[in-house]
Amino acid sequence: MPYDSSLDAQQFSRFWENDSGKIVVSVYSYNNGPKKIQIVREIKDKNGEYAFAKLGRLTKDEALGVVPLIQDALKNM
Repeated sequence: MPYDSSLDAQQFSRFWENDSGKIVVSVYSYNNGPKKIQIVREIKDKNGEYAFAKLGRLTKDEALGVVPLIQDALKNM
């Protein structure tokens, strides 16, 4: 069965932002299945628009900003 975006329901979404971009913590449920946390990095391009980027490693400031968001996401699971 191929992925169907209409079956992907967002239950929670919050973000932490700094000068270079933001990290988004979300909770999704696909086809009424188990809730799962998704963490995405979005960086600002030269026009100031956000674009997806590989999350990769976190700085200490990023980790400190994201941990409370993950804790909130867990409460919504």
